Amino acid sequence: MSDDYFHLLNIIGVAFFAVSGTLLGYEKKVGGFGVVVVACATALGGGSLRDLLLNEPVFWVADPDYLYSTYGAIVITILFIRYLPNVSNYYLLLLDAVGMAIFNIIGIEKSLIGGTGMVIAITMGTTTGIFGGLIRDVICREIPSVMRGELYASACIAGGLAYALLFTLGVPYVWCILGSLFTTVFIRMGALHWNWKLHIFKRKHHS
Repeated sequence: MSDDYFHLLNIIGVAFFAVSGTLLGYEKKVGGFGVVVVACATALGGGSLRDLLLNEPVFWVADPDYLYSTYGAIVITILFIRYLPNVSNYYLLLLDAVGMAIFNIIGIEKSLIGGTGMVIAITMGTTTGIFGGLIRDVICREIPSVMRGELYASACIAGGLAYALLFTLGVPYVWCILGSLFTTVFIRMGALHWNWKLHIFKRKHHS
């Protein structure tokens, strides 16, 4: 992936997660500066952890464009809410799913560029995709989605596996990205719509 496309994808992912964090802050009646904290934690948390684990410069410190994108998305969302306050929760979930899918791809790409193997890349993609949302939910006193048995981290892993399969087959980068994006968003939104769950442990039913 060229640097320009990688940068643009990162900017879009940050903006999506900033909007998602702002909407949840509004839904939870977080006031004033607290909304900015929630949105920034959502937008920047996953990528910051990824860069620290990969021993890379933290992306928003190295390039302030990501902060501009975050703050711009927050302001636009606040203005949108002021004039259209009855925002459906569906949009929060969709934005979160798309933001997670984009960050998943970014984590995979950045890891591969850094010379890691595909297993580590998929792990870094999942970390990038879910950690910002986890911080957001904790700040807002929500049980994190990744802890509720929903297909959240699993959707990221599936998206990572789709990317790995297409990459191994020599498919052009754009289709690796689109395949991963579609897989992650489809599984995440499908899980919410049809209540898909992944049960690892079989629970005993006492008679």
